[in-house]
Amino acid sequence: MNKHIIKRAENFAAEFGVTHPILIGPMAGACPVNLSVAVAEGGGMGACGALLMQPDTMKQWASEFRTGTSGPFQMNLWIPDETAERNSDHENELRAFLNQWGPEVSAESANDTPPDFHAQCEALLDIAPPVISSIMGLFDAPFVDRIKAKGIKWFANVTTVEEAIMAETAGADVVVAKGFEAGGHSGAFKPEDALRYGVGLMSLIPAIYDSVDLPIVASGGIADGRTTAASLMLGASAVQIGTGFLRATESTIAPAWSDAIGNARPENTILTKAFSGRAGRSIATRYALAMERADSPKPAPYPIQRGLTQAMRAAATKENKIDCMQAWAGQSAAMAQVKSATHITANIWSSATELLA
Repeated sequence: MNKHIIKRAENFAAEFGVTHPILIGPMAGACPVNLSVAVAEGGGMGACGALLMQPDTMKQWASEFRTGTSGPFQMNLWIPDETAERNSDHENELRAFLNQWGPEVSAESANDTPPDFHAQCEALLDIAPPVISSIMGLFDAPFVDRIKAKGIKWFANVTTVEEAIMAETAGADVVVAKGFEAGGHSGAFKPEDALRYGVGLMSLIPAIYDSVDLPIVASGGIADGRTTAASLMLGASAVQIGTGFLRATESTIAPAWSDAIGNARPENTILTKAFSGRAGRSIATRYALAMERADSPKPAPYPIQRGLTQAMRAAATKENKIDCMQAWAGQSAAMAQVKSATHITANIWSSATELLA
């Protein structure tokens, strides 16, 4: 049985050009080139969370990665939400609340808009990474056809069995099963589903395995050999690790965020819309907890809330103050190691195979 499990993982690794079936999660704003290069040098797959990048910046990231290593990488984009409804009275209420936590928030900050999605997609095709991944939904059929024509593989992030079936039908090559334990934004196709379902990885992997014929990459609460081996036992062919790499020596996150990850028990993280308007798992900071109070204004929709909180988040990072920092973290945060990501990647796989053997 275990030989079959290891063989499945080895087949995945061989197909996607990695030595070990370990991927770093494409964390927007927290996935510098050197960190992904280190993972690739350790035998895994690098990643770029390109959500906030302009096309030229995306191309620069890919060029620097390819200069640093011959290993593979994925580039990830969010599928855009429908245009959010604006409510100036609510936005003013939020501004007044946020002024208590950081610099004064201007009315114009609510006008925050992401980079042009179609231009980003064209940049992806120009870059032609080995893997393009989606989250918050699925690429449309014409773009999928263009991906396939270039020989690029498509990894679709899903949070439910229904989403996995939709991804398979749409032509995805791999599904990334993202459990409720994962740090950062939930990948739910519909914003309201992120809080409605909250499926844990232990239930999600076998349910998807029994429902689709695609390889599964497990994501959420994975940071060591034990959690990797458990994911493979449940039916995954590989694992994707985010928070587990955030304390690596190549990471560039703020020291206070790194320290908070190292000290976080599972119950010290919460799922919150406080930072962006989209549900994401964060360290339970003073600001995030304050937004949960009944007398606090509800977060605005994405990306309005992200724009409104930008000044507070930037100031907190500059001042290295965890209270108001956007400090994403999964429930296995405390497993994150302060070592090179190259060592972490190789060590996790070595430990996992020992357990499976």
